[in-house]
Amino acid sequence: MNLLSRLAQRLATEPAVLVTVVVAHGSVPREAGAWMAVFAQGEVGTIGGGQLEWQAMAQSRQALQGLAALPPLQRVALGPSLGQCCGGAVELGFESMSAQDLPLLHQLLKPALKPLALFGGGHVGRALVQVLSNLPFAVRWIDSRDEVFPADLPDQVHTEHSDPVHSAVGDLAADSQVLIMSFSHAQDLDVVAACLQRLRLRDDLPFIGLIGSATKWATFQRRLADRGFSPQEMQRVTCPIGIAGINGKQPEVIAVAVAAQLLQQSGSDPN
Repeated sequence: MNLLSRLAQRLATEPAVLVTVVVAHGSVPREAGAWMAVFAQGEVGTIGGGQLEWQAMAQSRQALQGLAALPPLQRVALGPSLGQCCGGAVELGFESMSAQDLPLLHQLLKPALKPLALFGGGHVGRALVQVLSNLPFAVRWIDSRDEVFPADLPDQVHTEHSDPVHSAVGDLAADSQVLIMSFSHAQDLDVVAACLQRLRLRDDLPFIGLIGSATKWATFQRRLADRGFSPQEMQRVTCPIGIAGINGKQPEVIAVAVAAQLLQQSGSDPN
């Protein structure tokens, strides 16, 4: 369940205070747009933890109990005010909210998600979907075997049966990052070739990652050359995938390494 779903579930039965980082100056725990919903007991989301968050929660709960009014836009210098070492300053907004505010909150708080196409519903694909469920990606999960997808999926993951699987490449969202890890090397090769063909036509796939070893990629390069692709075109494919230095073979380890690489490629900070 993502943050908005958790917020909606709790807000349906009890009020809360929405605390938002409106402006961030210098070195601070979270960026502008970060938020948390404070309830009488517990909270959803975070504005970075530490004294800043503790103080904001205390102020919010006083307001929920009717013991104080919500503060206006509040500027907090983290060093002088709270003794934190970040050195920057934030401006926090405080707003009361209830179930009737949910439609507006969905519009205001829905994160901007980057499109990602994941080809392959195997063990690594499943592990990746779990890791990506809390990161800013809209995942289009594609496999030629319809029965491989689990029933319970995060909100931003949408499954698709495609046979042949590479036929889905043509209508991927523009600027999709692509990960290729099907159950078959032949399918992987077809998807890579379809992605390279799309780059010729539109050049709108910023990252194409193929799971496998350097040996697998050397074999693929020979076969792609036979299909008419140049060395320069093949340089657009990353294989092996995952950030350097994480060498485990377990699906969960690979998933973490690949997710980190995707965040590096997109220049993204997970919200």
